[in-house]
Amino acid sequence: MSIEKHTKINSLLASIPSGVVLQSSWLIEKGYSPALQQRYRNSHWLDPIGKGAMIRTGDQVGYEGAIYALQKQNGATIHPGGRTALALLGKAHYLEFATKNVVVFGAKGERLPSWFVKHDWGVTVDYYSSSFLPPDLGMTDAEIKSFTIKVSGVVRALMECLYLAPEKQELVECYEFMEGLNNLRPNQVQELLEKCDSVKVKRLFLYMAEKAGHSWFTHLNLDNVDLGNGKRSIVKNGAYVDKYQITIPKELKEHGK
Repeated sequence: MSIEKHTKINSLLASIPSGVVLQSSWLIEKGYSPALQQRYRNSHWLDPIGKGAMIRTGDQVGYEGAIYALQKQNGATIHPGGRTALALLGKAHYLEFATKNVVVFGAKGERLPSWFVKHDWGVTVDYYSSSFLPPDLGMTDAEIKSFTIKVSGVVRALMECLYLAPEKQELVECYEFMEGLNNLRPNQVQELLEKCDSVKVKRLFLYMAEKAGHSWFTHLNLDNVDLGNGKRSIVKNGAYVDKYQITIPKELKEHGK
């Protein structure tokens, strides 16, 4: 390999953190042609992990490094959410968390690329494409070794848990997490509630916040939150909550009494 090409690959590797995926399309945009990428693979600078995706040779890359590539190189809104976001933010002790199963959300119509889906990340990735919340609202940064990715903040993550409940997430676990949210900013919660399109999520969130007795709940303006019309049966043969017109698990209603 010529000195010029050697310098070019060194410049590339110096510009990216370790532990992340490099997408071929992004490299082309940066001036690294398919032929040059092939030379890097032949020279064992880069290793392919699927069609259109590579990693630095010798790197240990987890699903977080793939999320980094989607966010930084594609501008995707795909992000760790729900209980996985809570775990990355150090809040997993509130929820029963399976490290071999991660939850990832993306905007409606947003898809994971085939290289992501087909690669073995050592975990099972459950991906949900939804527009029940705006893609950029309620997000925060999480540090993953040598890089940072966008993940759901605690309020958004809890709403994502409620979105998946009761089939994919235990409601009592959600409430136990809600109990610990003493210091939320009412204006942040207000904005997420107003922008949320899921009546189920909003009713459950407000019910749990009120049940937990949080002071910030009293500062919310519920007149600006659309709670829809009619009853919602979250579970069968549950307990009915008249104020929010929801049928919830009996153990949730009795929790803490």
